[in-house]
Amino acid sequence: MHKLADYILSVIFYFFFALLLLFFHPVQVGMHLLLGERARQRVVTALNFLLLQSIRLLGSRLTFRGFDKIPHGRPVIIVSNHQSMFDIPVVVYGFRGFNPKFISKIELGRNLPSISYNLRQGKSALIDRSDRAQAIKEIIRVGRLIESTGEAVCIFPEGTRSKTGTMKSFMPAGVSALLRAAPSALIVPFVIDGHDRLMKYGAFPLHTFQRITYTILDPIEPTDFPDMEIIKIVEDRIREVLEKSPA
Repeated sequence: MHKLADYILSVIFYFFFALLLLFFHPVQVGMHLLLGERARQRVVTALNFLLLQSIRLLGSRLTFRGFDKIPHGRPVIIVSNHQSMFDIPVVVYGFRGFNPKFISKIELGRNLPSISYNLRQGKSALIDRSDRAQAIKEIIRVGRLIESTGEAVCIFPEGTRSKTGTMKSFMPAGVSALLRAAPSALIVPFVIDGHDRLMKYGAFPLHTFQRITYTILDPIEPTDFPDMEIIKIVEDRIREVLEKSPA
């Protein structure tokens, strides 16, 4: 019976998910052309709120923890584990006051309604993972940008999401480059717990009726630790939360 619900609710979910992306794409473009970047950002926030809420169509429960810990008045580097394609909306909406950018693979910068346009216009880092020099250059560019604007950037140091749901080891290069480019930024560890269970069978069907938790952990002052130690601290804290999570 549960598997039947998986198929039925997955069809409903993907229908609305695709509809939102297709509907908001021309709205986002139009608002940007007519009213400017701030208006476009408001459209992006609304879109990602609805994308996030659409997960409830799968019978899943969403819990938000620690969002009162989001700092103010300085740039933020969000360091998160990476479980699925659904990780993005919660970052965009949860950190909406910081207009978050992303360290994203270059392929996502084209051909995806709403998503590609936002990555390009929002000045995210679109990196070619086969070209280390290009990737570091893009990451440094975004780091300098948030240093000057006081905004946020999100990085998934695992690189690619795990197909097994087990968190991979964090790669330090991207975070280190961001810290060099944005020396006044605060590190905010972010835990996404449950998107891997949604994708237990892959992209279709999705595994319904899951409990999903989004947790902001205590921010870390980068000047208190060497770069390599910061990466390990963040990884260990996120892993600890995930290991305590019920399967």
